Amino acid sequence: MTTGAGSGKGTDTMKDARERRVRTGGIELCVAELGDPERPTVLLVHGYPDSKEVWTEVAERLAGRFHVVLYDVRGHGRSTAPRPLRGGFTLEKLTDDFLAVVDAVSPDRPVHVVGHDWGSVQAWEFVTVKRTEGRIASFTSMSGPSLDHFGHWIKKRVARPTPRRVAQLLGQGAKSWYVYLLHTPVLPELAWRGPLGKRWPKILQRVEKVPAGDYPTPSLPQDAAHGAWLYRDNVRARLRRPRADAYAHAPVQLITPSGDAFLSERLYDDLERWAPRLVRRTLPAKHWVPRTRPDQLAAWIADFATANEDGLRGKDSTATGKYADRFSGRLVLVTGAGSGIGRATAFAFAEAGARVVAVDRDEESAARTAELSRLIGAPEAWGETVDVCDEQAMEKLAEKVAREYGVVDVLVNNAGIGLSGSFLDTSAEDWKKVLDVNLWGVIHGCRLFGKHMAERGQGGHIVNTASAAAYQPSKALPAYSTSKAAVLMLSECLRAELAGKDIGVSAICPGFVNTNITSTARFVGVDAGEEKRRQKRTARLYGLRNYPPEKVADAILRAVVKNQAVVPVTPEARGAHLMSRFTPRALRAMARLEPPL
Repeated sequence: MTTGAGSGKGTDTMKDARERRVRTGGIELCVAELGDPERPTVLLVHGYPDSKEVWTEVAERLAGRFHVVLYDVRGHGRSTAPRPLRGGFTLEKLTDDFLAVVDAVSPDRPVHVVGHDWGSVQAWEFVTVKRTEGRIASFTSMSGPSLDHFGHWIKKRVARPTPRRVAQLLGQGAKSWYVYLLHTPVLPELAWRGPLGKRWPKILQRVEKVPAGDYPTPSLPQDAAHGAWLYRDNVRARLRRPRADAYAHAPVQLITPSGDAFLSERLYDDLERWAPRLVRRTLPAKHWVPRTRPDQLAAWIADFATANEDGLRGKDSTATGKYADRFSGRLVLVTGAGSGIGRATAFAFAEAGARVVAVDRDEESAARTAELSRLIGAPEAWGETVDVCDEQAMEKLAEKVAREYGVVDVLVNNAGIGLSGSFLDTSAEDWKKVLDVNLWGVIHGCRLFGKHMAERGQGGHIVNTASAAAYQPSKALPAYSTSKAAVLMLSECLRAELAGKDIGVSAICPGFVNTNITSTARFVGVDAGEEKRRQKRTARLYGLRNYPPEKVADAILRAVVKNQAVVPVTPEARGAHLMSRFTPRALRAMARLEPPL
């Protein structure tokens, strides 16, 4: 094995990349490097029918913290192909290539391997064979199982065919339709060098929502034709005779796109058996996540690599809270985060490892929530002060967040105020105040941060805090109920509009929750003394009910994970929701009752 000089220029999309050639086993591999070689090395391995450029967006985000290495797998991109092709793409030879690259770019230090699709399939070989022990510091896998693990998965279900296991086999068999075609002689090569190769970029844009640009590269038809031998040289042999010793000798991070059209999530059910040091992540995305979700991947890769560097090895810096597999490293912004449901929600996301922006009109409260979020588990948290009613202030906040922290993955529009009193006693000024906060604050958040989500094109989620009052009329809450009903309908409309951009929208409808909104709610039509008495009585009643805001926060996280549309939280909220659908006349009759004062 020999290596060329490391001073050349990379692709146009990675202008700072240094390029070198690594020769091994009669072929020449094209290797690109970014970042400081003195820093830990992250090695990105591409899949089929890709070249190393599939990693461009991820690599550029990692280069500031790591020495990032990408290489074209043999027969792809600007690496040469073996001759003959048959037998030239076995996992053993791909492992030879990996070791040659590692020896060239990081001879004295183990590397953090990241693989996607067939890059992950071959990297599972790297991390489970004896000859690579000590050369791999960690492995991040996405959209590509170990063929050995897959073989055992099949054998287990064939040996004991319960209805569920048979369904899993049939389901994955249907998803693997393309594997059968790639085993046919000549046909795949003709298709890729002909119409399929020309149409593939459009197919990716339409079906996978992969942004247009410099990917795929012009070498795609040739890469795909050569890459068919990855399947022919390995799949049948390994599935028939899977290795019994395919245990990972390095920590593994599994990132599973929940919308992957080619691989079932059930394939990884038994993975802890093969990878004892396993961290699971779930991403609401389709197969080509290196192109569609580079921000999230870069954050997870960086966190996992850092956690498994020599200085941190043995320490668990990975979030362990509920839904950590889903939210770790994601950017979450919560308004009204200074207290109550907003603070509890910020804490719940922090426990799940999210980066948190805590927004409140009270500067000290926002800062305190951010500080506590960091202590709870958020890798980063910031307090921001803004009045959600102020359109210009919200615009400045949105610009600052995008510029300094990134595009928000989850937005929780939670800020709100209470107002009680009859319609005839509610002044125009009272109406303006409650609508400004409860409705316009939500509109500003959805419009500004939702626009950034849509422009990024990587999906996201918006949560709007409505109320059971949105569908439960009350003679005592005309203004408040109207504002929350508007939030509920806005959420439903946005959900329909943004679905095509993979942005979910949920309306959370709590009932009686023990928060300080009760003690700060306004009561119109009474003097100051009576208003104070009613505030204290309402706060006491809510305190006796004692439904904690933490349960609402948990419902918010669950709504994002399950992409739920309308979520009544408390038992009374769920009951009123059912009544609004099936016995609305009874609910209207209840609205006439005098509230307890």
